Order: sequence, then structure tokens, then C-alpha cells
Amino acid sequence: MNQPLAFVHSDAKIARNVVIEPFVTIHKNVEIGEGSWIGPNVVIMEGSRIGKNCKIFPGAIIGAIPQDLKYNGEDSLVIVGDNTTIRECATLNRGTIAKQKTVVGSNCLLMAYVHIAHDCKVGDNVILVNGVNLGGEVTIDDYAILSANTLVHQFCHIGAHTILAGASLVGMDVPPYIKAARYPLSYAGINSIGLRRRNFSSEKISELQHIYRILYNNGMNNSQAIEFIEAELPASKERDEIILFVKNSKRGIIKGYFDK
Repeated sequence: MNQPLAFVHSDAKIARNVVIEPFVTIHKNVEIGEGSWIGPNVVIMEGSRIGKNCKIFPGAIIGAIPQDLKYNGEDSLVIVGDNTTIRECATLNRGTIAKQKTVVGSNCLLMAYVHIAHDCKVGDNVILVNGVNLGGEVTIDDYAILSANTLVHQFCHIGAHTILAGASLVGMDVPPYIKAARYPLSYAGINSIGLRRRNFSSEKISELQHIYRILYNNGMNNSQAIEFIEAELPASKERDEIILFVKNSKRGIIKGYFDK
């Protein structure tokens, strides 16, 4: 903690066993939890809340003001959960009056040059690969993986347990449990490998495949498909999650590969 080549504001709340490397700058109104490591040349700005056992690599900037012309100096936060790793030169902007905070969950990996804009909400166990950029107010649910150089339009919602191909351009919502690829971004099947790694049973994966065949391959529009799924398939946590995701989508969900 006593690093003479770092600047730590006297009002910052830093747990005793946090390691702060040379040339770090930590502003006022910052909190950093036990066991975290702050690498050289990291800047942690006002309104940042860093959890326990996080690792922040050189050049990262946490808590800069939003890149949003509507921002008018209001107090806001960026909150990072426990055990999250933020790699080189990643940038996390704090919130605006819209939601007052940008949130990244626990056990996440944000690779080099990731950008998370104002008011985003990133769940637990999410992986954002090098160069992923999130527009403002994007929501990413637990266990999603966004491959390198993926760009996500503001207000989009990406569901849990999804995996997106590299250089994806995301302009619509991506439902949970699926793979998405191609241009324009399209449904490309169930994320069966990821689900097996997370101990989903073969029966559960088959159930998800059946749901998405109805949604994408039965010639019905989304409303008709959801009505059919509700009426004909037994309720389950995953079924109901998919139904609610589609019903609540504000931007509409991505299309199937052969949809026009």
C-alpha cells in the first residue's frame, strides 16, 4: 500500500492488503476491496467501487466521466464485483442520470482495450475478449462470452450463456443460451459446448434446442412462436427465461440465418 511512486487521494478507502504498483493514480471517493492488485499506470477515478481480489492491469482507466454529451456533472458510480480481472488499457466509464451507475459483476474477465460505456450492466462470469466495445446502457447477462472486436449498439441486451463470434456487430438483442455469428448477426444454434462445460444436462440442452427450433425454424413470427411455446411446452426456468427475454426485448431479437 505504501507505494511512494503512486498517488492515492487521502479520501480514498483502500483495504490494507491491496497492492498498488508505481505510477498509479487513485482519486477521491474511490473504494477498493481486500486482496486487489492495481497494476502500474492504472487510473481509478472518482466514483469507482472495486471489489475484493480484483486484478487491474497497466493502462486501465476506471471511472472516467461518460462520453455522453447529456452528462452534466451529476454524481455517479462504476461498480466492479469481486474476483474480476481488467486487462491492459480497458476503460470503464461511470453512469449518467439515466441509471446513476455502470456495473460489472463478479468473476468477469475484461481483456485488453475493452470499453464499457455509461450505465451498462454486465453480469457475473462474463468474458469480453480483446477490443470489445459496449455502447451506453447495454445489458449483458451472466456467463456471456463476446469474442474479439465485437461492437454492441447502445441499449442492446445480450442473454445469459451466449457466445458471439469475433467482430460481431450487435444491433438487436441476443437471446440466452445461443451462438450468434455471421453478418448480419444471426442465430447460429445452441451454445451446447458452453452449456456442457457449465453442467447443463443433455436433456436440458435438447429442451433448449427444441425451443429455438420453434422460435427460428417453424415459420412463425416471434409472437406466434412464443404463444406456441407457452401453450405446448412444459414450464421450466430456461423456457420462461427465453419467453420473458423475447417479450421484453425493446430492440427486437436477432434473426435466424435464413430469415429475410
